[in-house]
Amino acid sequence: MSPTSPKKALYGDIKLFAGTANPELAQKIADYLGVTLSGRDVITYANENILVRLHGSVRGQDVYVIQSTSRPVHRNWMELLIMLQTLRLDSAARITAVIPYMSYARSDKKDQPRVPIVARLVADMVEVAGADRYVTLDLHAGQIQGFFSIPGDVLTAFHTLVEYAEKLCKKLKDPVVVSVDLGFAKRARNFAERINVPLALIEKRRIARDATTEAMRLVGEVDGCDVILIDDEVDTAGSVSQAVEILKQNGAKNIYMIFVHAVLSDPAVERLAALPLAGIITTDTVPIPDEKRAKLGDKLTILSVSTLLGEVIRRAHEGRSVGKLFNE
Repeated sequence: MSPTSPKKALYGDIKLFAGTANPELAQKIADYLGVTLSGRDVITYANENILVRLHGSVRGQDVYVIQSTSRPVHRNWMELLIMLQTLRLDSAARITAVIPYMSYARSDKKDQPRVPIVARLVADMVEVAGADRYVTLDLHAGQIQGFFSIPGDVLTAFHTLVEYAEKLCKKLKDPVVVSVDLGFAKRARNFAERINVPLALIEKRRIARDATTEAMRLVGEVDGCDVILIDDEVDTAGSVSQAVEILKQNGAKNIYMIFVHAVLSDPAVERLAALPLAGIITTDTVPIPDEKRAKLGDKLTILSVSTLLGEVIRRAHEGRSVGKLFNE
């Protein structure tokens, strides 16, 4: 359905606002919807306080704020929260926080004494700031949906990545999908079933109470096979490096790395560039700076989630099912 469809919307017109975290993705979404990004000023004072000023009224309108909470994490979170409150105080009819990448999603449980559950905290903050709904992509753990008291759509870039993998498999020899860890096994199995190839797993165990992990062994067969290594996000690329080493030790040929969120904290880019990877495929939920793109060179392919997010925004605005978009 076109953006100018005569179907009556439940609220006023779509107003699309972009934070400063991922302006390229926001512009692509606006282009897909056939609307103009609404004007706003994001002002940072000398004391690092942030002010958001709207260029026009949003009273009675259906407003969507697009903001990834990637690096700089705390500035991007505060910018999102301040923008949500600004829109609430200007009497928007409905406000949806569109968060392509939600940081702190790994802090989803108390896995040791005297630690917080920050994913619950930021979910509460989004609601208190003024959001009526939220949209996000590929949360680290499904239970995070329960941290929100407001309705929302937790989407996946699974379908976008599957379409690419199906084309990729046509030129691969005996392809095998490999999950970087057992925690991602269910989604990896679904991915493998969709492209009709076998599945293998990397078993790893945590060896410290920080982010350090150790890949242990391969469960499955990859000898003489091309591999599609998948995960939800790549942070420092430590697990990926260990996984690639194990795969090569077990006779894997060409290895392609596919993941959704390109967090790429140092030294991730240097590690990925040094690995014997035939390709690195990710999405634009997190912007990748030009200098990092240059280091990865022709190996890097970035798939856009703008069409997915744009269509979900359109359907939400018109009161139509989002599930039908995925045959659900």
